[in-house]
Amino acid sequence: MSIARRRDTAPELALRRQLHALGLRYRVTYPVPGQRRRTIDVAFTRVRLAIFVDGCFWHGCPEHGTRPRSNSAWWQQKLAANTARDRDTDRVLIEAGWTVLRFWEHTDPTEVARVVLRTLEDLRDRS
Repeated sequence: MSIARRRDTAPELALRRQLHALGLRYRVTYPVPGQRRRTIDVAFTRVRLAIFVDGCFWHGCPEHGTRPRSNSAWWQQKLAANTARDRDTDRVLIEAGWTVLRFWEHTDPTEVARVVLRTLEDLRDRS
């Protein structure tokens, strides 16, 4: 598992390129407040918008997620724990006043960037 990238994955980089092309500036691998070893993939700190790009395998995508056949009980437990951690991270951020957006790695980065831009505009209008 140490070979799996924790940051700068291809889907994250594609999204960041799209956001940058829209003139948006953001923080990368931003720490989740009060949580050790948890980070936000892309963060807009002024408006408290957290964006996660979840890998289909590691986060259990219902469309593309696969389960290994060998040691399947361990993998089932591992992937369930990942999903539970994601929910807990969302809860912590929401309680701290953040807006959380999660996207699967297979989602078109151009569409994700549009959603992020609309969300940013809404959050800025509320301020």
